[in-house]
Amino acid sequence: MTQNNNKVVLVVGAGDATGGAIAKRFAREGYIACVTRRSADKLQPLLDEIHAQGGRAYGFASDARKEDEVAALVEDIETNIGPIEAFVFNIGANVPCSILDETARKYFKIWEMACFAGFLTGQAVARRMVTRERGTILFTGATAGLRGAAGFAAFAGAKHGIRALAQSMARELGPRNIHVAHVVVDGAIDTAFIRDSFPERYALKDQDGILDPAHIADSYWFLHAQPRDAWTFELDLRPWMERW
Repeated sequence: MTQNNNKVVLVVGAGDATGGAIAKRFAREGYIACVTRRSADKLQPLLDEIHAQGGRAYGFASDARKEDEVAALVEDIETNIGPIEAFVFNIGANVPCSILDETARKYFKIWEMACFAGFLTGQAVARRMVTRERGTILFTGATAGLRGAAGFAAFAGAKHGIRALAQSMARELGPRNIHVAHVVVDGAIDTAFIRDSFPERYALKDQDGILDPAHIADSYWFLHAQPRDAWTFELDLRPWMERW
């Protein structure tokens, strides 16, 4: 394991699949993994796994839609743990619904989770990074950020928004030596939800037909490690058999 002193990766939305895998990948490189979910108890298995592998990790209960909680989270990490060198926003909120039945309350909540929270957390971290003139900010996107499918108006609106936010931030912060990138994850991911809810799709795992979270995480590390003379803004990840 490479040691990087007290360099921190902050993963907001460190679930059991992609977010957790990203945290583990950075921890393998010697980064301190600071991970968040709204319920801290759900983070314990991830923290235990990172510690068992010789890494360092801290879990935080935090609602990324709340500006005061985001500010307190970033202040706590920067003051007591280390500088946030890499930030990953990984909140999804993929909830299908017909436009004829969608409620204003649910539409707004999906936007809050998948877009507004990205603004709050991305801004808070960027304000620290610009003082050091370095850093990486990575947003997890989806095909919904490129085209809105029937029945996914709320999710598509939020994901289009987070992609636009990433574009704007990349153009503003790139000249200040902060790498901002957007990752389009297109396809089913190897999770318990896919296994239990879509067994036919999960059966494609043996043919490399669904995304392995560890392989997704490798791409996030690749983006962070890129030399600045060849930065990638947008990276598409999908299984070889996925239609697009």
